[in-house]
Amino acid sequence: MFENLSEKLEAIFKRLKGHGKLTEQNIQEALKEVRIALLEGDVNFKVVKDFIQSVQGRAIGQEVMDSLTPAQQLIKIVKEEITALMGGEEQKINLSGSPPVPIMLVGLHGCGKTTTAGKLARYFQEKKKRPYLIPADVYRPAAIEQLQRLGEELKVDFYRPKASQTPLDICLSGKEFALKGGYDLILIDTAGRLHIDEALMLELREMKAHLKPKEVLLVADAMTGQDAVNIAKSFNERLGIDGIILTKMDGDARGGAALSIKSVTEKPIKFIGVGEKLDALEVFHPDRMASRILGMGDVLTLIEKAEAVFDEKKARELEKKIRKDSFTLEDFRDQLQQVRKMGSLESILGMIPGLSKKMKGLGSIDFDEKGLKRVEAIINSMTPRERTYYQIINGSRRLRIAQGSGTSVQEVNQLLKRYAQARKMMKQFTKMGERGLGRGQMPFFS
Repeated sequence: MFENLSEKLEAIFKRLKGHGKLTEQNIQEALKEVRIALLEGDVNFKVVKDFIQSVQGRAIGQEVMDSLTPAQQLIKIVKEEITALMGGEEQKINLSGSPPVPIMLVGLHGCGKTTTAGKLARYFQEKKKRPYLIPADVYRPAAIEQLQRLGEELKVDFYRPKASQTPLDICLSGKEFALKGGYDLILIDTAGRLHIDEALMLELREMKAHLKPKEVLLVADAMTGQDAVNIAKSFNERLGIDGIILTKMDGDARGGAALSIKSVTEKPIKFIGVGEKLDALEVFHPDRMASRILGMGDVLTLIEKAEAVFDEKKARELEKKIRKDSFTLEDFRDQLQQVRKMGSLESILGMIPGLSKKMKGLGSIDFDEKGLKRVEAIINSMTPRERTYYQIINGSRRLRIAQGSGTSVQEVNQLLKRYAQARKMMKQFTKMGERGLGRGQMPFFS
């Protein structure tokens, strides 16, 4: 997420830190580079222009020039302005009113509306709400079946449309079912098109008029950059939206849509999709996202994810093991399984300031379902003594472990290297924990 833009901005500010005192020329040159980086990141031209003017207005003056740490002060200003650009603060979903509260999901084909409906259902389940799914896309083949499969997987109830029903009939009947069933909210998966047309907008406007949804949320593909921004602008002008869900953020290395869409539409980003799984949905926090963009990590989100996954008692037991330097390969295997529930390991490392760079030398970090099974097979092929005292695993033992697990010696070596690195990191984060950072809350990173 934002990898290309982050690397460019980090390089610019690293050069600035080399200057003891900043001159107006230093600042102008740095902001020119920032401008180019943002434009190359597919950020809207007008948004970039206004952003640079705002930063420049604050930077060329006493706020930076007279500061004891001018480069840090400039970075602080840039972070604040990026935060403001993306909306300033989290915008919560409006669930006020009599249940079931209607929420409409709109957008074009391929943006991920149906999957997002499932993700939102899971999100509200975790908030102790009872969601009800309504499949109102009668045009895309298997769209209704897809939403129903998601409902079954999540154990969330859903409406089963009749063949003769129009999208509006489906919504009104579904709302009646949800009212009788005592559900808190209804999530309506509407039809999309390959492009915006009047027939689509007429259908959506009619549904909006009858259902009076508390939220009309546009689902947009972040990887399409300025196309997503233009689509959001058009939907807002022709239908009226209340917020945006940006999908596929985990694959967006540029960040143009996330940085432009609020300024162009005046509508906030409320959620971001960060993977294909149903738990891969995050509330959008502009200040945390600004920190990620500037390579400062996002420890708050990491702690929230960890608290949702880890048992506090087990966390404290593990913390004791780490402090006593008795963290074994069995513990490592168990922790990888827990961490994977928080999302991809690569995305988690990106939330820890500076850590993803340290890990780049360890090769691809890919603990997906298949990769984790190979890790388990390698560790399970070790003797109990080898799992406890990894230092005794010499060349012949590595060959035996590889043969026993159906892997290669190279994979065994890579696993042991990662494990040794994890032990070092844990010691570092235990020390940070003693200073108050997530102590007892992040087992894998304690």
